Amino acid sequence: MTSGPVTPASGPNMPPESTEVLGAAEISRALTRIAHEILERNKGGADVVLLGIPTRGVPLARRLAERLAEVEPGLDVSALVGTLDVTMHRDDLHRQPPRLIGSTELPDGGIDGRVVVLVDDVLFSGRTIRAALDALSDIGRPRAVQLAALVDRGHRELPIRPDYVGKNLPTSLSERVQVRLVEIDGDDAVLISQPAGEAHA
Repeated sequence: MTSGPVTPASGPNMPPESTEVLGAAEISRALTRIAHEILERNKGGADVVLLGIPTRGVPLARRLAERLAEVEPGLDVSALVGTLDVTMHRDDLHRQPPRLIGSTELPDGGIDGRVVVLVDDVLFSGRTIRAALDALSDIGRPRAVQLAALVDRGHRELPIRPDYVGKNLPTSLSERVQVRLVEIDGDDAVLISQPAGEAHA
């Protein structure tokens, strides 16, 4: 199922030779659908914790928490959402420039015995999620761990599969997928682009 024809992205903040595959309306609908799927799978949201993986997983987790609370008015957003910094658990630290260590912020009530839904913008190799699972083991013992990703672009290197996906986006390894969110970038969009020199190949 496709979201219609893709269109070249434009505007001062858009990378050159990029194509928009999801716009603001499509992102909103995808998050609403994921929120309903989370509630259905877990028989409500009372035991659910959404942990956003920085950077863009954090605002996505907040948006999902707000949608859960809209469907179940008794839910408290502050008890639904938190952040999970995975920096020190990454397996590529020796190959990357120094990273700033972020903060892990757990919601009221912690994660012990609850269903933790990890939230990220793009699922690619799976190594970020592996680091997130290691980070989780340091801070508590959830009853179950699930994964929500706005975009799954394939090319997994580890046996990791999302439970909730906004859009499956087949890509080549040379292509770049960029998620833009209002909270960070000023607009909502998912873009796909190729390195310079390959855009017309």
